[in-house]
Amino acid sequence: MRPLLMICSLLVVFFAAWQSHPPHVLAPFAQGPKDSSPTEAAPQYSSRFVSSQLNDFVHSSSVTALPGGDLMAVWFAGSREGAADVQVRTARFDAKSAEWGPEQVLATRESTRDGTHRYIRKLGNPVIALAPDNRLWMFYVSVSVGGWATSAINVMVSDDLGTNWSAPRQLITSPFFNISTLVRAAPVFHADGSIGLPVYHEFMGKFAEYLYLSPDGAVVDKFRISRGKNSLQPTIVPQDGQRAIAMLRYAGETHHRVLASRTEDAGQTWSEPYPLEPSNPNSSLAAVSTEGDGLLVALNDLQDGRFKLSLYGTDAKLNQWRTVVELDQSPDPLGQPFSPEAYKEIIGEGFRASSGALRLPLEQRFLSNLDYRVCKPRGCDFEYEYPYFSRSPDGMYHLVYSWNNTFIKHVSFNEAWLSERL
Repeated sequence: MRPLLMICSLLVVFFAAWQSHPPHVLAPFAQGPKDSSPTEAAPQYSSRFVSSQLNDFVHSSSVTALPGGDLMAVWFAGSREGAADVQVRTARFDAKSAEWGPEQVLATRESTRDGTHRYIRKLGNPVIALAPDNRLWMFYVSVSVGGWATSAINVMVSDDLGTNWSAPRQLITSPFFNISTLVRAAPVFHADGSIGLPVYHEFMGKFAEYLYLSPDGAVVDKFRISRGKNSLQPTIVPQDGQRAIAMLRYAGETHHRVLASRTEDAGQTWSEPYPLEPSNPNSSLAAVSTEGDGLLVALNDLQDGRFKLSLYGTDAKLNQWRTVVELDQSPDPLGQPFSPEAYKEIIGEGFRASSGALRLPLEQRFLSNLDYRVCKPRGCDFEYEYPYFSRSPDGMYHLVYSWNNTFIKHVSFNEAWLSERL
């Protein structure tokens, strides 16, 4: 009994110290570089597969632009989500060849264990972003005990655009055993070099927070975006130095819609989340700003399932929603499964459309192992999920997402193409 009382007392003291820090005034959001694309550019739209391995479950990708027009993406891959063999992998997009290079392993359970000096059971949700000072940041989730609700966030940094990386270290985000903080969406950079990381919790509730980090990645403070048990995975889009919109995945039973919250003080306080027009089947979404203070939003606009991924445009007030394009969707409007024979014919066409020269030779091997990768006794399903947006200084929009859990897909387009669609 006495050891238990001592532990409880220490937790109370630690929590009080955690909560008693002086208030922080957040620096304004950093303003991104001006669009350097030609004013009379021709419309451009393309799609390519990022990943190339044919045996793994792949999920939760992110992408960032590098100087010179190249890109870098990260995702997790393994025999299944939550498996002990899951790794964080990466690939580079070469702007000259317009092709993604081979996969490389960026983090494993073992490398995370060695860097953090903690037992690591599984990995997930890597997020990559290039800071205004050209420092490359990669945040990802790890679990030591239990499920995703007991996660912690790890960080790695590269000062040479991804050639070399620091050892992983763990962010201390909670006074209670440092559990239940997850990341999914892009960080937001502030004018003084500090970092705003959208995070969420799944232990004893589902709610979103804004984690405020110093320029060297130390946790300074955190601010609540939502409360309760129904919102998670916030994606944040700054509108100017002080204003930003957070869009949240909805996990409750009331709205079944995307939620939005706003800040007018650079992330320190947030409005009560409210439902928007698009549906949300408890699925991740992504958003990015456009010319003229608007937003693009990629999501599964469905009541149930993830068999269709849509791209919408909306105004700054989030009142007017227009469909830009259906990025990927099942041929069946209700998302019903297909027989293996019909599925292979349909998915083969989709593979050829986005494989590119380097991955096209993989077609037959890809089609030959679909039976055990994605098909079940009841049939084969289409699934498109977990989008992630980035915009490069040349004005190109870049979107990556999970394509039937078999490949990470990259879609890119410019402002001219978007203007035509809208």
